[in-house]
Amino acid sequence: MTGFGYNINGFGADYTRVEYYEASGGTTTTDGDYKYHTFTGSGTFTISVAGNSAGGTIDYMVTAGGGGSGIDNSGGGGAGGMVRVTGATKSAAAYSIVIGAGGAGAINDDSGTGSQGVNSTGLGSTATGGGHGSNFNNGAGGDGGSGGGSSITNGNNPGDGVSGQGNDGGTAANDGAPGGGGGAGEAGNTDRQSDGGDGVEWLNGTFYAGGGGAGAEGLAYTPSGGDGGGGTGTNGRNTYGSSTDGTVNTGGGAGGVRLHRGNNGRSGGSGIVIIRYKYQN
Repeated sequence: MTGFGYNINGFGADYTRVEYYEASGGTTTTDGDYKYHTFTGSGTFTISVAGNSAGGTIDYMVTAGGGGSGIDNSGGGGAGGMVRVTGATKSAAAYSIVIGAGGAGAINDDSGTGSQGVNSTGLGSTATGGGHGSNFNNGAGGDGGSGGGSSITNGNNPGDGVSGQGNDGGTAANDGAPGGGGGAGEAGNTDRQSDGGDGVEWLNGTFYAGGGGAGAEGLAYTPSGGDGGGGTGTNGRNTYGSSTDGTVNTGGGAGGVRLHRGNNGRSGGSGIVIIRYKYQN
């Protein structure tokens, strides 16, 4: 789509051609003068017209799958890494988009942890899958885009987040309550809070990449997932039923499980890629 913008220079008026980006792929929506392409599954983003500086640039967000949780005093799963780019310029071409799955919860096993989320890629950027939540008998949270929360055993080591994509998982309290999973906006909570870290609000007004709440022994309240799709954990009064998966297509970390009793850990939420550009004025 082209038009003409009016420019003033030191010698009088002239006209500069305005050429906007034109593209296809994903689910397309508009909001004012902006067009959005949302990928909830892998696909191709094809730019047919690259546009020029007068027509604007491309903004995009790539979020990976969130980490799964363990069983038996599990730390919350870490959120998938979230990469945000503004003001990008891209050539006319077909760009592969890959959406990472959420990490699986631990299978019915006292020693098992969840699995790390899967990376997402798009427009040359890669977001790292979220770290898994810990287990009482395997107390370290997994590293990832955001780190998984730790249990008090095995040195009480929360998972590390990737700088610029997420934050660390939470550290367990001294009396044994595990830490929440890290989110894109903040680290997982510690000191018996056990909530997941909040995600980040993107340009479309929606939060993504929240950490999972822990499966915390002895707490009277239920640890919450962070804003942005983090799963809810469980407490000592509710051993499994209130725990939830990370929300699909948010990169949210999984909620932790207090006791397994024949059940598995929860799964992280799958990732998402969203691209926007100005298509009119």
